[in-house]
Amino acid sequence: MPLALLALAVGAFGIGTTEFVMMGLLPDVAGDLHISIPAAGHLVSAYALGVVIGAPLLAAVTARMSRRTVLIALMALFVVGNALSAFAPGNGSLLAARFVSGLPHGAFFGVGAVVATNMVPPERKARSVSLMFLGLTVANIAGVPVATLVGQHLGWRATFLGVSVIGLAAIASLAALIPHDHTHASANGLRGELAALRSLPVWLALGTTVAGFGALFAAYSYVTPMLTDSAGFAEADVTVLLALFGVGATAGNLLGGRLADHSLRGTLFGGLAALVVVLGLFPLLMRAEWSAAVAVALLGMAAFITGSPLQLMVMEKAAAAPSLASSANQAAFNLANAGGAWIGGLALAAGFGATSPALAGAALAVLGVGVAAVAYAVDRRRETPSAGRVVTSHLPEESGALHR
Repeated sequence: MPLALLALAVGAFGIGTTEFVMMGLLPDVAGDLHISIPAAGHLVSAYALGVVIGAPLLAAVTARMSRRTVLIALMALFVVGNALSAFAPGNGSLLAARFVSGLPHGAFFGVGAVVATNMVPPERKARSVSLMFLGLTVANIAGVPVATLVGQHLGWRATFLGVSVIGLAAIASLAALIPHDHTHASANGLRGELAALRSLPVWLALGTTVAGFGALFAAYSYVTPMLTDSAGFAEADVTVLLALFGVGATAGNLLGGRLADHSLRGTLFGGLAALVVVLGLFPLLMRAEWSAAVAVALLGMAAFITGSPLQLMVMEKAAAAPSLASSANQAAFNLANAGGAWIGGLALAAGFGATSPALAGAALAVLGVGVAAVAYAVDRRRETPSAGRVVTSHLPEESGALHR
């Protein structure tokens, strides 16, 4: 695998750290800015809103730029957003800074996925994407806990300064390791990129992402009360258990990348089916501490097995606009985050018990299997020759030119 993938993983590590660290710093931020915890929670929503808006918008407006230049520019915007967060004088300015920090998130992963797949032979495309995503999953194991500790001992502003430094390291890595000849601009331009999104298979692939990862976040958003109220863990133990989720997510991400290079659809269906089973068993697994710990790790593994296959499937279905479609998939991921948390909250509010969000997630995972099945049927009806395989000739002039 090219060393350049390390540069993409460094950027992904920084993005993953800043996305999730706010959840652990909410009490510190709320106390320092003299606002309530629910009001501080809007800072999480502001970041997600930035991702949803920025992902397709920035991918579209940079369609004719060199992808190497785009990646560096996106990471520069990331540094600016986090630096503004560190020096924000009040809640309003911090909200704006978190929104700015979220803008480059989806486009970086979207464009980065295209660059990663264009640097490797066709039979290693899924693994290249999984190695880029490795930075995101490792952030949940190391980046977020360390950044949270820094914020608790040195102040939350120090955390965002530290994340800015990670962003600068990512810029240096991208400039040094991403080769110019692998990242030329798309020949289709903005109009061609937008036109490619009119395809039904593209929207079915995006719908699978929303349903599949909505299933994850319906449960994961409420995993702390499950662990404390049902499994009997002390609140102090939850941080370690969430690191187990990161370990499972990392293993699932790497496994999914390797399996998807052999069978894209098979890996996708297998991951979604595993997610249905794991979430369906959550009420039983949360009855004892040891099984609850296993359940958290399995949840991360089952969900992230589908990460690389979903990213590649969206790119395959929008072969003329891989950057925009890949970025749109990141927006879909964040919609899944918000929507899944909302649906899981409805189950809790209805009084169905602490583990009911997991069952709501299982229902969403079943929906994801259904959407994926419809997408497969549409492909069969259209007699698409690449159904069930990773992109080969579909990411066309770009990857073909690299291996001549």
